[in-house]
Amino acid sequence: MTDADNRSQAFAEAEEPPSTTYIAGNKALNGRPVRAAPPVRESFPMGPGAKAFRKAFFPDVDAMQWADWRWQLRARIRTQAELERIFTLSDDERSAVVRHNGSLPVGITPYYASLMDRHDASDPLRRTHIPVGQEYLRVPGEADDPLGEDHDTAVPGLVHRYPDRVLFLTTGTCSTYCRYCTRSRMVGEAGGEYSFSRSQWESALAYIEAHPKIRDVLLSGGDPLTLSDDKLDYLLGRLRAIKHVEFIRIGTKVPTVLPMRVTRALVRVLKKHHPLWMSLHFTHPTELTPEVAKSTSRLADAGIPLGSQTVILKGINDNVPVMTELMQGLLHHRVKPYYLYQCDPISGSAQFRTPVEKGIEIIEGLRGHTTGYAVPQFVIDAPGGGGKIPLLPEYLVGRDGDDLLLRNFEGGVYRYPDKGGTLGADRVVPAQYLKDL
Repeated sequence: MTDADNRSQAFAEAEEPPSTTYIAGNKALNGRPVRAAPPVRESFPMGPGAKAFRKAFFPDVDAMQWADWRWQLRARIRTQAELERIFTLSDDERSAVVRHNGSLPVGITPYYASLMDRHDASDPLRRTHIPVGQEYLRVPGEADDPLGEDHDTAVPGLVHRYPDRVLFLTTGTCSTYCRYCTRSRMVGEAGGEYSFSRSQWESALAYIEAHPKIRDVLLSGGDPLTLSDDKLDYLLGRLRAIKHVEFIRIGTKVPTVLPMRVTRALVRVLKKHHPLWMSLHFTHPTELTPEVAKSTSRLADAGIPLGSQTVILKGINDNVPVMTELMQGLLHHRVKPYYLYQCDPISGSAQFRTPVEKGIEIIEGLRGHTTGYAVPQFVIDAPGGGGKIPLLPEYLVGRDGDDLLLRNFEGGVYRYPDKGGTLGADRVVPAQYLKDL
């Protein structure tokens, strides 16, 4: 095998982290393989639920091995037999698992499985990761690529929709696979239609270098934090070397579902490439464990601003009390609630989607009733490639002469002097509001 073949193999995506990697820098660029040092095993907090789960289902695994993110990836629950060893599957779940083929496989880290109810198929986290029959039903308006990302792909793996920013798809692997995934068409299928390789990375980097208007790069996938430290270091270093790239973001669910991946070594790599931001995917307050407190603390202590992204999911988090607990809990973990998403119309996702007014209701239930830092922006990622469109509850009542009439979080209406303004002039103000004023 030639050095070039070795180099391509090192950058090809694998289900399991390779034992031979390529160190960023001249050695990597010259194609000389370097055998990485054995991974350093480090301790990591383990909540009471994880302790009991480990003893029950992985009795031969010690605490240090459990805390090894590589072991967690290798031990992911993927098959019907592995699921049934742990969960009491419903008939619907069992038949859906048997039926699956292609992308978006079942994949659940042992840690994340420890947060799920083993007997109740309606458990919120379990519903998001174990398929059911409705996943195979496609209703009008759904599509495999509803956001039109393939249409806006400039070169393989690089989506250029907004003028000054690009979406860089780094890998097709996730540590866990959410059943409502926006990119369900491309993740988890080794050797499928969407492949990820070093040559693809280089093509994307060349495109970014050739377009000086690009100042913001979002790394996503799949999940970038499933890549080895060396690969991340290499990619972040290449991006940092492009003078017009000012802003690098990483979109990831790993700190939530595989928190032990946030090792001290990873943090050292990330700190080299500031300014660096992260958007973390959270779904439910159950995820806010001692392990997640450690992963987010390490990232925040490294100077990485953390924002959250949460998808509204029917019967899982689509009410004000659950969302309030989640958003307030995120602030305790030094994560700023950033986006609250309407569920994308991915094929087979109808079981998860709520009416759009549910998102408005949740924002209205947060605004004024908790700190403003805990209120995310509710958006719809417009089908067909229209981008993110923010939606807010209606707080503008109308006008009364030179006064703008505004409704507050308690339903009271207040005047704001706005002489010469025209906002709200086309609205008919209900008579009772004018009477109260």
